[in-house]
Amino acid sequence: MADDLAPAALQMAMGKKGRRPRAARRERERELRREVREREDLAARLPGGSPQRPIEVATPAVVEVRAAATACVQCGGELGVVEHAVERRGDETLRVVRAICRRCHAPRSIYFRLARPLPS
Repeated sequence: MADDLAPAALQMAMGKKGRRPRAARRERERELRREVREREDLAARLPGGSPQRPIEVATPAVVEVRAAATACVQCGGELGVVEHAVERRGDETLRVVRAICRRCHAPRSIYFRLARPLPS
């Protein structure tokens, strides 16, 4: 009797079939990638997240310390400094620290601007 039913009708008669493991895994991976993109977009809006929003510091000596004290935006882990460089953006000089999370290995660039010295 089940042979007389079309595949869709047979499926309805037996109840809705659950997702296959591979399809569920791919859906979860897409969701995780979307969350990563959202966190990275939010991190770019934070101070130091982009060249347009640098963190102002008094001296270059504190740049790496401040960068290492910043938590990873993806997992909250500790950042390890890979490079501390100077970049020219128009007439402005910025310090950029390239770091990698020690836990999840997510890369991060943090931008700093040296404060102008006060007149004495």
